[in-house]
Amino acid sequence: MQLNHYLNFQGKAEAAFNFYKSVFGGEFAFLTRYSELPPESGVNLSDAEKNHILHISLPINEHTVLMASDTHAQFCAPNAVFTQGTNHYISINLEKHEQDEARRLFDALSVNGQIEMALEKTFWGALYGAFTDQFGIKWMVNCQLEQP
Repeated sequence: MQLNHYLNFQGKAEAAFNFYKSVFGGEFAFLTRYSELPPESGVNLSDAEKNHILHISLPINEHTVLMASDTHAQFCAPNAVFTQGTNHYISINLEKHEQDEARRLFDALSVNGQIEMALEKTFWGALYGAFTDQFGIKWMVNCQLEQP
């Protein structure tokens, strides 16, 4: 299991991560834009929003990956508000053989919390879910089932 910080931006994820890349070095391990969402997702985006970052990751070292996305209202929990300074998640990343552990962690950590997205298989080939725990901490659980 790996724990990473996941940051949210409002249209500035790419600029921020180009800056972080200039500081830490390395290459982006993953970069996808909202324009790459499958057509069946039914998401209505402006041309500018289509260019925003759906997910980006920058390995910092062998144990740490900094990840982020640009937030979009269609993907936020009801009444979720972007607030600069509290716009992050702790991301738990597990391997394909750890699906049971992903479910256990999601179920245990989300008790008395607010589920943003139920733990389910996604179009990017992962078992994924997000929630805010009972103490107000935002979490993501991502168990990669297929190669992105």
